[in-house]
Amino acid sequence: MKQSLGARTLLVPTPVLMVGTYGPTGTPNLMNAAWGGICCSDPPCVTVSVRTSRLTYDNIVQRKAFTVSVANEATMVEADYVGIASGRDADKFAVAGLTHVAGEYVDAPYAEEFPLVLECRLLHTQELGLHTQFIGEIVDVKADEAILGEDGLPDILKIRPLVYDTAHKGYHAVGQLVGKAFSAGKKLL
Repeated sequence: MKQSLGARTLLVPTPVLMVGTYGPTGTPNLMNAAWGGICCSDPPCVTVSVRTSRLTYDNIVQRKAFTVSVANEATMVEADYVGIASGRDADKFAVAGLTHVAGEYVDAPYAEEFPLVLECRLLHTQELGLHTQFIGEIVDVKADEAILGEDGLPDILKIRPLVYDTAHKGYHAVGQLVGKAFSAGKKLL
């Protein structure tokens, strides 16, 4: 029998996403956001939810753009740091030793060290309560060549992305392929 745990944010796992923005004076900033993911195929869109008290919130509202990068095992310390420090108090890029890169298609930065980057223009904003959901149209995806598979697309095992355990506040790695989507269930048809 299942036990009720109440209304809580216990969707396990969630992605570890790095949201890049510029402040009003052009200062680059990064934020760790676990509340996000792909939300539409056409147009291709990603969503991130940010508290209104965060600098990233103000930056997205003002610049109408952001980047979303995928954190991986190699960048775990840096990814965690940008989630616990405030861009109001520190230059997160400098402290974390990250390389600032200006977006090619949007007015937002990303860190070169993260292997997969989505450049997004703000499409919709939805006030939800404590968080505001920003929906960004993906205008370009950038990937390090080292994470691409033979088909030219990102390979999850080469990326080695972090996932976040909302229940225990821990970072985990992804494992081996256990089945093919849109195929494994066909045996029940």
